[in-house]
Amino acid sequence: MQAQSLDSVLSDHGAVLRRGPVAMIFAEDAVEVGSTLAHWRRLGFAAVLLFAPPALRLPPGAGEAAPRPGRRLGQAFRIDLDTSDPGLPFAVVNRLIAALPGVWLSYAYNAEYLFYPFCETRSVGEMLAFHAEERREAMLTYTVDLYAADLTRAPNAVSLEDAHLDRSGYYALARTDAAGHPRERQLDFFGGLRWRFEEHVPAHRRRIDRIALFRAKPGLTLRPDHTLSDEEMNTFSCPWHHNLTAAICSFRVAKALRLNPGSRDAIRSFRWHGSERFRWHSQQLMDLGLMEPGQWF
Repeated sequence: MQAQSLDSVLSDHGAVLRRGPVAMIFAEDAVEVGSTLAHWRRLGFAAVLLFAPPALRLPPGAGEAAPRPGRRLGQAFRIDLDTSDPGLPFAVVNRLIAALPGVWLSYAYNAEYLFYPFCETRSVGEMLAFHAEERREAMLTYTVDLYAADLTRAPNAVSLEDAHLDRSGYYALARTDAAGHPRERQLDFFGGLRWRFEEHVPAHRRRIDRIALFRAKPGLTLRPDHTLSDEEMNTFSCPWHHNLTAAICSFRVAKALRLNPGSRDAIRSFRWHGSERFRWHSQQLMDLGLMEPGQWF
């Protein structure tokens, strides 16, 4: 995958991007970059943009995948950027919002995998078309922490074959505005490793909700807390019934807890009585209440 500039991708491949939906993957390191790209491409995104540091070397064929029956494999483009800057993803997403009005966008990091109801048989475009018919322009996603059960075999806590998640321990609190009043149909969600090991996680990073699927429009911006400047787009459902939600199954927190010297020495295992093997299937996430099919069957 030859690196290009963001300007050249926007100018040379604008027709593909405007077809949408478009996914942005920010590679913080080399862990599971190939599997991340392959997963997002198989979902049916028209384009998957990989933002990676120039020094990151991908093996030949990284991100290649066989398309699912009846589904087109999304095109992949690499863009070299210094992803060590924590503010970079927000700046890039906001630039894409401005450049692609009307296009559905999504963003994630390496070793993060998007799941939505029935994603095994239905494309992300089909799902977003239904969501838009319900007059929704954004979708709440829960970041579900994944972790390897055996840290001796997977010292960085990342293992696709031995991935586990928490089946319990999730909760929500009212989200308030600047005056302290609860915001309508908005909640702050917590759980997973951020909750169990909160002493190692800064308070402003403990939420697990993210608006990771939304339609770009003029004036919209993504804020550093993973919410959007249009408050209606931060709601979990419309006023009259429940809507679809999705999940991003992510090794990112487990990986960070193993990388940080303070937490690495304090954590011998991520397993507890609430652990369950991840089956890499949307039905498991729906059964656990970690995403909502709404009116979509």
